[in-house]
Amino acid sequence: MSAPSRRAEFLRTEITRHNDAYFVHDAPIIPDADYDALVQELRALEAEHPELRSESSVTSRVGAPSSTVFSEVVHAEPMLSLDNVFDEDELRTWSDRVARGLAEDAANLSFAVEPKIDGLALSITYVDGVLTQGATRGDGRVGEDVTDNVRTIRNLPTVLNGTVPGRVEVRGEVFIAKHDFVALNERQREVEGKEFANPRNAAAGSLRQKDSAVSASRPLSFLAYQLVDLDQSTAFVHYIDTIHQLARWGFFTAPETEFVDGAEAMVARSTWFETRRHDLQYEIDGVVIKVDDLAQRDVLGFTSRAPRWAVARKFPPEERTTRLLAIEVSIGRTGRATPYAVLEPVVVAGSSVALATLHNQDQVSQKDVRPGDLVIVRKAGDVIPEVVGAVDEPGRTRSPVWKFPTKCPECGGSLERVGEQSDTYCVNPACPAQLLQQILHFASRAALDIEGLGEQRVAQLLGEGLISDVADLFSLRVGDLSSLEGLGELSAASLVRAIERAKSAPLSRVLIGLGVRHVGPVAARELSSRFRSYDELASAPLEELETLDGVGPVIAASVFRYCRDPEHSERMVRLKAAGLDLAEPNVPPPLDATLAGRAVVVTGAVEGYSRDDAESAIVARGGSSPGSVSKRTYCVVVGEAPGASKLSKARELGIPMIPGSAFLGLLESGTWSTTLS
Repeated sequence: MSAPSRRAEFLRTEITRHNDAYFVHDAPIIPDADYDALVQELRALEAEHPELRSESSVTSRVGAPSSTVFSEVVHAEPMLSLDNVFDEDELRTWSDRVARGLAEDAANLSFAVEPKIDGLALSITYVDGVLTQGATRGDGRVGEDVTDNVRTIRNLPTVLNGTVPGRVEVRGEVFIAKHDFVALNERQREVEGKEFANPRNAAAGSLRQKDSAVSASRPLSFLAYQLVDLDQSTAFVHYIDTIHQLARWGFFTAPETEFVDGAEAMVARSTWFETRRHDLQYEIDGVVIKVDDLAQRDVLGFTSRAPRWAVARKFPPEERTTRLLAIEVSIGRTGRATPYAVLEPVVVAGSSVALATLHNQDQVSQKDVRPGDLVIVRKAGDVIPEVVGAVDEPGRTRSPVWKFPTKCPECGGSLERVGEQSDTYCVNPACPAQLLQQILHFASRAALDIEGLGEQRVAQLLGEGLISDVADLFSLRVGDLSSLEGLGELSAASLVRAIERAKSAPLSRVLIGLGVRHVGPVAARELSSRFRSYDELASAPLEELETLDGVGPVIAASVFRYCRDPEHSERMVRLKAAGLDLAEPNVPPPLDATLAGRAVVVTGAVEGYSRDDAESAIVARGGSSPGSVSKRTYCVVVGEAPGASKLSKARELGIPMIPGSAFLGLLESGTWSTTLS
């Protein structure tokens, strides 16, 4: 065999193996992006060498054959796949091709732009409005009969609203919403000690259960996006009309779907989805663009595997595979030892990733990743990249199991686990790595915001012996700094001025910068609004600390211990002597205190507000915005994609829950007219 023939044969074998894992066993081996790369390579190879292509090639198929668990269903009309594009330019090229096929200008075409749900494709048949059959896509021609399991999907109508003559087929996606997935995995951990990898696998596995009671116990949802009129009993001109009809019949359709005129508006809307993908209630891996005019669809027709009138724009992958080169350990400001992966660089979510967290010792053991493994790396939005797990490589000998070190890589001190915690700590308080991170945190934007104190500069100051504690920063003079490498007279003076400005930082920011265990921005604001100076806080009894909203027993005990620790007390004396205010300014709220003394918890995305903006708006009205729900909570504002644990706690305690749309009214009046169940 020639080299191209051998490569094509290898690619076909791999693609077939991954199709079987994904479609038949609901257990994909590699991320979608790596699968797409295999298919693209094979298509390019077949285009370059036409003699290698055959009608039976995996590039001409849709999905994979059905398993033997369920009986087969032959689809009345094939359930085809979609061709993919990966950026705006490729999307414009596709729209130009569509326009040429219609002898139209792309600016005059109308498109539907809808989310590409990462779920399981499903076809549901109704006869005279009554559900009679549910089937998976299978290979596009033959699927699996999962009717009994389909009937358990809570938001799926078994009898359609209104009169529906004849046979219709409704196609869509079975999915598990993000907040439902969090709750499902919580139950999985409690009952089985393990969890699902992602919502798509959970949805697919839940629907393809032999026992429909198992399907019924899972939080499955169905989103409808296509109507197939098998008896030609309806007459629609535009796709938008079919979507409206599906909604009238009782189906859930994507509320974010937008119908736009012109190719540029379509491209812009698809990019909107990319920027908002993490704000939606379900996981998406792209958008689907469809020609709205149904007559134009007939003119464009189909290829052997996909319609010419629709395309999927895939977003930059948030999971990729790469080689794990080594496992190292970093030491944080509290001494926590965090294992991380050193990787062959790979582009994930639009940026190159060479390092990824492994969280803690237990996570490394549970995932059983070892140097040399091919691993899956995930990076969702701005989240720190993490290693998901190893990819099975048949025939490859793995390296020995990685063992967590017993000595700190920075100072040689002991690494120990504390109590029942999963984290490991360097117990040497003089560890230089801890000190470096403590000073960086103190100078960070969230704390005292000292411009010019980056990691290299702090390491330089420590190395030269100019500082050994955060309090030493305020003793630095221009003469001390100007002789250092990379710092002239002007730069040194600028840094000293930045340090001087930090002396007026409010107490809340100082508390954050000190790194008091468990004290974040919310708790720091609560403490400093109640105790206007550090001296007041340090003399407060434990019982009084515990009564504050957003604080509670754990944080209160941590603050109480910190204020009475001799080393920390000595540091505070030095900071005060250096001229720090260590007080919270008395700034009267410019707005009516409609929420005075009330704790309002916000969960999910509220339109028009970032998370910080929402908290600030509550505080400006005299209220507080703790990060958790308690019996002292006044109400919970529920935005898009809320946290399942907060909703569950609110229901348990009987705390009122109001929709995000009522947030502005709450701020203005302190009350609401609409509640959620």
